[in-house]
Amino acid sequence: QVQLVESGGGLVQAGRSLRLSCAASGSTFSISSIGWYRQAPGKQRELVADITSDGVTNYADSVKGRFTLSRDAAKNTVFLQMNSLKPDDTAVYYCNAVREGAAGFFEYWGRGTQVTVSS
Repeated sequence: QVQLVESGGGLVQAGRSLRLSCAASGSTFSISSIGWYRQAPGKQRELVADITSDGVTNYADSVKGRFTLSRDAAKNTVFLQMNSLKPDDTAVYYCNAVREGAAGFFEYWGRGTQVTVSS
């Protein structure tokens, strides 16, 4: 089992920055990837960025060059540094982790944190 706790959301003006944190606990040794999704009202939930246990990162085209995903393995925490924020970045951001178990792969979700970017 994996538990995920997000923090760092808030209200920010366009062009400014925020940093989101996701702390994982439980069976973290089995996590194969961890990252962030977001969902705006009336839209599908989409992948923002994730990182594998080998350190390979993936970013949505809309955030490349603006967002950076990093990790602190000792603390089982990942960070999403969001720079040059745009109103289109407004969404609920969810931490997501994938764990490989004996029966296959399992997904875990945090409760979400609201990011609002004003124009």
